[in-house]
Amino acid sequence: MNDHIEWVLEMNIQDGMADAVQPLVDEMVTATKVNEAGALAYEYHLTEDGTRCTVLERYADNDAVLTHLDNFGTYFAERFLTVFAPVRFTVYGPSNDLVRAALAPFGATFESRVSGFHRM
Repeated sequence: MNDHIEWVLEMNIQDGMADAVQPLVDEMVTATKVNEAGALAYEYHLTEDGTRCTVLERYADNDAVLTHLDNFGTYFAERFLTVFAPVRFTVYGPSNDLVRAALAPFGATFESRVSGFHRM
């Protein structure tokens, strides 16, 4: 087993914000890739009708999650919540109390790993 924390965040796109999605996610992906070595995967997916977006994220450990959340809060949270309305947020892996407390305001639910593996 590893210490990876990963999540699936499903969001609706707020009314009138469709044109803001691509520029915002491009900026966030670039910033995360450049500034967060502990971010192992960070992918946005959009439904064909452009009304819903899902982000898949994987972090090396709890510290990497907290680094990401600090950067998100500092640079992106306000714009993000203007563009997206979270619908479902499921976090997988051995998240600690700090991560759980930081993600709770977004409605996150948590599931602990009981078995499995990753191939790279």
